Amino acid sequence: MKINEIFYSLQGEGRYTGTPAIFVRFSGCNLKCDFCDTQHQSGTEMTESEIIEAVCQHPSGHVVLTGGEPTLQITATLLGSLKVAGKTIHIETNGTCMLPMEILNSIDWITVSPKFGIHPEIQRIDELKVVFDMNHTEYLDSLSEISVTNKECYYLQPCDRNDAEYNRRNLAECIDYIKKHPEWKLSVQTHKILGIR
Repeated sequence: MKINEIFYSLQGEGRYTGTPAIFVRFSGCNLKCDFCDTQHQSGTEMTESEIIEAVCQHPSGHVVLTGGEPTLQITATLLGSLKVAGKTIHIETNGTCMLPMEILNSIDWITVSPKFGIHPEIQRIDELKVVFDMNHTEYLDSLSEISVTNKECYYLQPCDRNDAEYNRRNLAECIDYIKKHPEWKLSVQTHKILGIR
């Protein structure tokens, strides 16, 4: 498996904000979003046992499989080994890939972050976390109708384009949208605010 990095920090977004977590960032993605803030293309080939060994160096029981797009590489054996190690498995995905049931059933929490105009294909969504761009809000109405297992977990997250003026206006528009559509909640990237990974 090609792994970009494995690191220990606090979850910065969505339902588990503030939770100590071990992040396993997989290299590569099947989409090319112009707002992507993750340098995930490079990486190192690691065996599943090497991944488990790296994960188990940290005390948290919460493991976040992210990317890039982790569904392109995860396997039932990797998830099984994480379970044997006593880990809760959380995956962050764009939702474009269907998963075999043996993999789907091994994942404890699925955060789906669909991209502009692309409807999720994954069979289960525990948390919907949508990047909000004030210039592309037309797709949001259809996303609010997606079935999410936890009805409290519809999040809009303002897009960060490293442009202070855009970010200020976009945040204001996002808050305004949420106030008009209260099925959504605000998710901010607290790790960026705190200056941590």
